[in-house]
Amino acid sequence: MEHGTISGPSQVPGINCRTCILVYYHIVFFSYFCSMDRLITINSSEDILPQYRDTPIGLLLEYHNELRPLDQYKNAKLLIGMCMDNRKHLHIPDNFAFIIRSGGANLRYSEFKVSYAIAIGHLQHIALIGHNNCGMVNLQDRKDLFIKGLVDMAGWDAGRAEAQFMRFEPMYEIHNEIDFILSEVVRLRKEYPKIQVAPMLYLVEDNKIYLIRE
Repeated sequence: MEHGTISGPSQVPGINCRTCILVYYHIVFFSYFCSMDRLITINSSEDILPQYRDTPIGLLLEYHNELRPLDQYKNAKLLIGMCMDNRKHLHIPDNFAFIIRSGGANLRYSEFKVSYAIAIGHLQHIALIGHNNCGMVNLQDRKDLFIKGLVDMAGWDAGRAEAQFMRFEPMYEIHNEIDFILSEVVRLRKEYPKIQVAPMLYLVEDNKIYLIRE
C-alpha cells in the first residue's frame, strides 16, 4: 500500500519480525477486501444501478469500461470530478464531459467551476471519481518528502515549504478514498439539489470504474 500507516517490525517491541509482517499483510488484505465489498463492479449495462441507466452517468460507465462504442458529441453531457493523479485516464468520447481534476477529487475549493459547468453547460449530472492508493490520504506521512521536494526541485527554503504544507494539509487531507467520495457526494447533492451526483472509484490496478455502494 502506498500510504500504509502500520508500524514496521522495528517499531513494535516484543514482537518478532515474522509475526509483525504477517499481521501487517493480514490487515492490508482485510482492508482491501472490505473496500471491494463497498464497490459495484460494472461488467455489463445491467450492473449499472437503475437510477443511472440511460443517463450520462450510465453512459460514462459504459464508455470507460468498454461496454459500448464511443459516440460523437458536440456538447458536454455531464461534469466529471476526479483526482489529478497521472495513473487515471478516461476512455470517453471527445466533447462528452467537462472535467475538473483536483487532488483526491476534492471539489470543495472548485465550487465556482462546478456552478459554471452546470449553469453555462446546462448539465444535470455529476460523476465524482476517486481512486485507490490516493496520495491525498495520510498527507502527514509525506510531509518530509514534500518539504525536501520543494527545496530540491523549486529552490524554496525549508521553512517556507513547511509553512505551505501546514497551511494546506488540513484542507486537502481526505483520510479514506471511499468515505471522502461519499461525503463529498452528499455535500454536492445538498448544494445542487436538482443535479444527479454519483459516487465512483477508479481502481488503478485494472483501470476500471466502479460505483460505490451508498
